[in-house]
Amino acid sequence: MPAVSKGDGMRGLAVFISDIRNCKSKEAEIKRINKELANIRSKFKGDKALDGYSKKKYVCKLLFIFLLGHDIDFGHMEAVNLLSSNKYTEKQIGYLFISVLVNSNSELIRLINNAIKNDLASRNPTFMCLALHCIANVGSREMGEAFAADIPRILVAGDSMDSVKQSAALCLLRLYKASPDLVPMGEWTARVVHLLNDQHMGVVTAAVSLITCLCKKNPDDFKTCISLAVSRLSRIVSSASTDLQDYTYYFVPAPWLSVKLLRLLQCYPPPEDAAVKGRLVECLETVLNKAQEPPKSKKVQHSNAKNAILFETISLIIHYDSEPNLLVRACNQLGQFLQHRETNLRYLALESMCTLASSEFSHEAVKTHIDTVINALKTERDVSVRQRAADLLYAMCDRSNAKQIVSEMLRYLETADYAIREEIVLKVAILAEKYAVDYSWYVDTILNLIRIAGDYVSEEVWYRVLQIVTNRDDVQGYAAKTVFEALQAPACHENMVKVGGYILGEFGNLIAGDPRSSPPVQFSLLHSKFHLCSVATRALLLSTYIKFINLFPETKATIQGVLRAGSQLRNADVELQQRAVEYLTLSSVASTDVLATVLEEMPPFPERESSILAKLKRKKGPGAGSALDDGRRDPSSHDINGGVEPTPSTVSTPSPSADLLGLRAAPPPAAPPAPLGAGNLLVDVFSDGPAAQPSLGPTPEEAFLSELEPPAPESPMALLADPAPAADPGPEDIGPPIPEADELLNKFVCRNNGVLFENQLLQIGVKSEFRQNLGRMYLFYGNKTSVQFQNFSPTVVHPGDLQTHILSTWSSPLAPARPLQMRLREIK
Repeated sequence: MPAVSKGDGMRGLAVFISDIRNCKSKEAEIKRINKELANIRSKFKGDKALDGYSKKKYVCKLLFIFLLGHDIDFGHMEAVNLLSSNKYTEKQIGYLFISVLVNSNSELIRLINNAIKNDLASRNPTFMCLALHCIANVGSREMGEAFAADIPRILVAGDSMDSVKQSAALCLLRLYKASPDLVPMGEWTARVVHLLNDQHMGVVTAAVSLITCLCKKNPDDFKTCISLAVSRLSRIVSSASTDLQDYTYYFVPAPWLSVKLLRLLQCYPPPEDAAVKGRLVECLETVLNKAQEPPKSKKVQHSNAKNAILFETISLIIHYDSEPNLLVRACNQLGQFLQHRETNLRYLALESMCTLASSEFSHEAVKTHIDTVINALKTERDVSVRQRAADLLYAMCDRSNAKQIVSEMLRYLETADYAIREEIVLKVAILAEKYAVDYSWYVDTILNLIRIAGDYVSEEVWYRVLQIVTNRDDVQGYAAKTVFEALQAPACHENMVKVGGYILGEFGNLIAGDPRSSPPVQFSLLHSKFHLCSVATRALLLSTYIKFINLFPETKATIQGVLRAGSQLRNADVELQQRAVEYLTLSSVASTDVLATVLEEMPPFPERESSILAKLKRKKGPGAGSALDDGRRDPSSHDINGGVEPTPSTVSTPSPSADLLGLRAAPPPAAPPAPLGAGNLLVDVFSDGPAAQPSLGPTPEEAFLSELEPPAPESPMALLADPAPAADPGPEDIGPPIPEADELLNKFVCRNNGVLFENQLLQIGVKSEFRQNLGRMYLFYGNKTSVQFQNFSPTVVHPGDLQTHILSTWSSPLAPARPLQMRLREIK
């Protein structure tokens, strides 16, 4: 950059800045600025032509006023005129003003582009750099379209100065980030890669930044950069601090370039060429060796630069995950940082070791630091470091240390920060299930979890323990005994009441022989919590009570008294009122055999993958997938509740049994979003709110009463006399109703909505609502085929004068996987 001569100092600008600083109030400042703006405006509009110095001075004043927060609506043309000056200082001020104040949609962009083109073609390196800086600072699409083809040519030109190449590389990087489609990928790409061999380190640094960004989208085009990057890195690592004197930072040669090269190599797998791979391994070993050497300076800048290279080297070793020796050495090096006095280093060490723990080569080495990590979890003052310590304990856990880690995390949970308690709860639940040696320990762990942090135990956690207890006969008695003891605590969390209500309702008979847990005692204990719970928990407890009547007939009178109480039969909540009425009637009318059949023990839940891990991934965010997926699988570990249920494949047409109307009671686990035509694409027309996401299975409350629905007295086919043909199916047979259609009518005993009829072509659903003597019914017809039904016309067989109450019907083509609606109203 040319030196600025003493005569270029702008005295008027210095005086104006001094006046602004000396203003006593905001009003005085505004008054001084308005006075100066009026003076500048008069100078620009005056008859006397201004010289370059005056234009530069006034444009600088306008720029200063703008930076103070005031709007500037003139002076842009004068700044553009400065671009044509041959003086560096005048051209620099012109470009600075344009970069800060000119909008990309300005009418002056064409004039600015012409000036930039002239400077790029001038072959004056100073003017070329100013023009490139302006393009990068503005970064608009218009400028990208105008110069995207010229900048690569300048970058790879043999006669371009080093400073111009630097500016061109960074300018091209800015344009590529703003508009990737504007940067052409042509023959210049191979020549950009060879800039890694340039003699000028500044050019190499700028080129590495550009190549790292470009290769993420087009890795094959820049694959040749691997060998050149390794070669350049080797020369830097093996050099002494005096070899690269101009690029040595506190005795560390070219630290920024080294970090950039290491990040570039992380965009590719390990080199296939044995010579290149050997040279790279040698570089990585050299960096690890230098980390063990005593520091050459006590300055913090020296340690920062040295550690930056070290951590990026470890990131590359983890990325390759193919060199056991390097992985173990990296783990040992990070272990030394776990007790470093610098908090940032401890944080980075814990974060890197979380990734190392997932490698089969370094997992055992990470486990040797378990005591240090546990101590960090207990004593660290910084919450972010404690959170990373908890993450590392989760990552290093296996069957050999699961009990120790889970107990330490439970102990920490009592004093943990509120912001991370839910995450800790999820991790404890996952580890307890995954590495449970016996099921009694798992039950104890989850109940402790609820006791310590009940507010943070989500539904997924206590649903899961109920599924596992239901599926395992050998733990049911222990679970009933343990939860009975937990419920005796004076302060008992509501989630504990839910778990206790379900388990005692199902398996309370297993502990009823002990006088201390006799049926009346169990009922009394649960009912003492009833009035302190939410509506959902009360509803579950009412279901437990009706189960008790089946398990313990001696409690029937007491429970019927509770159900008959006015607080239940006239409860303001319709759900509680309905349950109380139905359960009271069921217990009074049904015989012992019928009651035993309706209220029999829940069958085992289907074996499915735990939903807790999915919730933890959502909690951690998208960047945490690798740590939570746990690619390092323990061969001896397995989920307590069985393996992973296979995911149904996505299909292009609705299957004969597809639930087009979304009315089935227990839909199968949803597949990923499918193309149009999949059986689950119809809008849930029976939902009053947004469509709910399908769960992994029925909730315990739903499953608890799933068997209470009595059998239907007749087949749904009786309601469909003489249905009109939906379409001419041709020679193919329409096919009989799906076997489960005979059971669809059962759902209408307790519901107003549901699937009424279904076969391979058509699905008919009903939605109804009633108020006193008024009723309204909607019939929905779903096309389950991949073709359109033409002239579809539904016909309803109606008694008496119901025809007058058919509000509306439609007769039109019925598209695949689409519903058609018909509304009826009946007045009684």
